[in-house]
Amino acid sequence: MNCTMEKSKIQMLYDACNDVFSQKELPTFQQIQWLKSILNIFEAADVGIDEFSLDGSPSSSPKITNGLISGQGVSEITYIHIHECDNFSMGIFCFPAGRTLPLHDHPGMTVLSKLLYGSVYVKAYDWVQAGTNSPRTNGLAGTVINGIFNAPCESSVLFPRSGGNIHSFTALTPCAILDVLSPPYSDDFERPSTYFFDFPIPSLPGYALLEERELKLPYDVVVNGAPYLGPPLDVGQDVC
Repeated sequence: MNCTMEKSKIQMLYDACNDVFSQKELPTFQQIQWLKSILNIFEAADVGIDEFSLDGSPSSSPKITNGLISGQGVSEITYIHIHECDNFSMGIFCFPAGRTLPLHDHPGMTVLSKLLYGSVYVKAYDWVQAGTNSPRTNGLAGTVINGIFNAPCESSVLFPRSGGNIHSFTALTPCAILDVLSPPYSDDFERPSTYFFDFPIPSLPGYALLEERELKLPYDVVVNGAPYLGPPLDVGQDVC
């Protein structure tokens, strides 16, 4: 990589994540705040998305206009894969208005998220008395988030046992969320993605019983893939 050239935002994020999540120790508070500060400066165009363009009717295939994916032109939840390695992954979920990514967990993970544009309703829980390292599949959970986020807003972070590790997203308008997961999902390393039903407890406000769904991805949820069209990443060993 030419060290005299200004880094793209996605390169800055990759380099920072590589520094923080490749170390043997858990990230410090200061390191997490550093990552959040980088995510805070992102806009949709920085990752190859035009949040405003709509070329015709929404389509199951991503529309590309002037080299950017049309954020308004998707009819299903669309995932844009940016990068994955053993220590972390980066990607973007684009939502049409009205679609929901159901309640799901992030076992053993730290997750940083940035709402790039639009408005989304978030519901998030943490397990009560989460005293095991194995993924939970049912039990009592407490509400951490139950509200609406509107862009622009600050990035958020959740941890393995706090911050709303089990959450769902419902798009109130077309929107997109840039995610960093560390470490990434892995069935081999007991980090599967599990989806849940939640049953609020009327006599215990703020709490619900969570029950694992049988299907890994509910049959009524469609997630399409789309290419990453943002600035290229240099993931080589050279360090500026």
